[in-house]
Amino acid sequence: MQDAPQNAFKEEAYELLSELEDSLLELEEQPDDHETISKVFRAMHTIKGSGAMFGFTTISEFTHEVETVFDLVRNGELPVTKQLVDLSLKARDHILALLDCDAEEQGGYAAQGADLVAQFQALAGGGSAPATLAASVADADNADTKNDYTTYRIRFRPSLDIMHNGTSIAQLLDELAELGTCRTIAHKANVRALDELNAEDCYASWDIILTSDCGEDAIRDVFIFVEDDCELIIKAIDLGSDEDGMDRKRLGDILIERGEISQAEIDDVLAHNKRIGDLLVEANLVSRDQVDSALLEQQEIRKLKEKKKEKSQGASSLRVPADKLDDLVNLVGEMVTVQSRLSQVANQRHDADLLSIAEEVERLTEDLRDSTLNIRMLPIGSTFSKFKRLVRDISADLGKEVELKTTGADTELDKTVIEQLGDPLVHIIRNSMDHGIEMPDDRVAAGKPRTGQVHLSAEHSGDSVIINISDDGKGMDPEVIRQKAISKGVIGADDQLSHTDLLNLIFAPGFSTAQQVTGLSGRGVGMDVVKRAIESLRGSITLDSQKGQGSTVSLRIPLTLAIIESLLVQIGDGRYVLPLSAVEECIELTAQDIHDSHGRNLAKVRGHLVPYVPLREEFAIDGNRPAVQQIVITQINGQQLGFVVDNVIGEHQTVIKSLGPMYRDVQCVSGATILGDGSVALILDIVYLMQKASEEGRVSQP
Repeated sequence: MQDAPQNAFKEEAYELLSELEDSLLELEEQPDDHETISKVFRAMHTIKGSGAMFGFTTISEFTHEVETVFDLVRNGELPVTKQLVDLSLKARDHILALLDCDAEEQGGYAAQGADLVAQFQALAGGGSAPATLAASVADADNADTKNDYTTYRIRFRPSLDIMHNGTSIAQLLDELAELGTCRTIAHKANVRALDELNAEDCYASWDIILTSDCGEDAIRDVFIFVEDDCELIIKAIDLGSDEDGMDRKRLGDILIERGEISQAEIDDVLAHNKRIGDLLVEANLVSRDQVDSALLEQQEIRKLKEKKKEKSQGASSLRVPADKLDDLVNLVGEMVTVQSRLSQVANQRHDADLLSIAEEVERLTEDLRDSTLNIRMLPIGSTFSKFKRLVRDISADLGKEVELKTTGADTELDKTVIEQLGDPLVHIIRNSMDHGIEMPDDRVAAGKPRTGQVHLSAEHSGDSVIINISDDGKGMDPEVIRQKAISKGVIGADDQLSHTDLLNLIFAPGFSTAQQVTGLSGRGVGMDVVKRAIESLRGSITLDSQKGQGSTVSLRIPLTLAIIESLLVQIGDGRYVLPLSAVEECIELTAQDIHDSHGRNLAKVRGHLVPYVPLREEFAIDGNRPAVQQIVITQINGQQLGFVVDNVIGEHQTVIKSLGPMYRDVQCVSGATILGDGSVALILDIVYLMQKASEEGRVSQP
């Protein structure tokens, strides 16, 4: 049994390892990105330090060796290579394995750890590397304190003849820019007319705002060979302190501090009630360049402060175990049910005071519900990122070249939904890479780029999220699917199916068009499981594919599974719930309408026919139907279907309760909810009902 600090370390380490994997994959694409190299180093450094602090000695010692190598990379002494990235990803997996096992089980990983360490040491330069690096890592222990940045104002006024000896001003400024974030503005007031210019003279001067952790000496070193030929003033204008008030420093204050102007001149100009910069320029007290330079300094200071503020806000977040959030959502669900009961009682008693209280409780409950559900919302990018590693590894296994592109990573979904989406997405991406993307030579022969693409995207659509997984591979051949379906007895040889219906056959259990079974797919297990998994999330899945051009699998997923907006309807004495996200409208169905449709179950809705399912007949509910029934028109995957009910009661906040094991085989309902009066209403699985009616031919298509 581990104590709370150790569990806290493990949670932090899991997050760091996830970020580390992303950073390593980014580094493989951009090996010279110093920021990513620093991220990798910091992740290793934190795991090492925290691991040692909380007793994870094996992890700390192993990570120390990896960190040592990345310190070399950080200092430019070792290049980022594919071999280093491969080895680092293995090291990341090794640390993860050590985290997941008990202390007594870690001995089983000793040989693997030693082998990885030996490879890192060899990569770093053999036996001499560790001794050399020990000092570097010791320095790195103070890395956190070294990372404080200072903003400098550098005034560089070269002499007129500085370039006569071959000095390159551009090279000096470029060298300065390598020290940190650098903004430069040139003062051109002394630049002469073209016919008076001497090409070898330097007429300009520069103000540079530099944010760096290198220190003033490093800045002076840049100008060490020209210090006698220029006026050089270096002043630290921001030390990174939150108390210095630099973010509130005004333009006039900066100009006075620079010695460009006096306070008296500022006061005189301010009397004209114009922007101070314009006033000062109009008064010929300072040049436009000097004002622009001061504004630049002001902007840099403000940006630096905003970054520090964002970091501070990030540090104030609270890490909460997921099960506690689940408990909170359950309690909010109970609160919603009680609030519904209170509103119902208040309406029945016609008590103005009670009604007022009920309305207030309803408002507070809705706010509480929204706030609680928002806490559980996470960017889906946390799921996307792990697929980069998946694509990389599968590409290597298959000998294919595949690039994963992602968009919409900041789209938010309930954490429960994200967790349950992982396996279906893995299935789909594997299928895309195995069946869809061609071998590199085949792609070239087909006139395509050698590297195939799998594109993973997410976007909000109403109260759902649309996730598309598309590839630019060879697509699906409808005729191959048709022949396969005939051979398996899924369809008859004379059956005429549309292009979409043929594609949808791949969702049939055990159906596969693969010519051979691979380690990834081809056993006919996958897409039917994916479909069931998506439908269990109350989502839907569609497929589009063009032969030779690629395929797209689209998932429509609800934002949350806990509490939904719904439409409450009544049939006989029973009440039922339909997800409001699928409901388009409600219309009346009279006896004359039924007579006019001649038993075809078609309703005319604004000029076009919509098929409907009479739920009273579907559920074999006894009793007489009312003279005027209601049709709830829904739309799933672009297909409209109406559900005939006795009465539409209205919108309802539905707290979803799962059905017990006894009802696991009941497929037309996806759950239940408790109403305000304590009775139970079943939540209809309209996707299943639509599919069932279509398969049985009981719904006539218009």
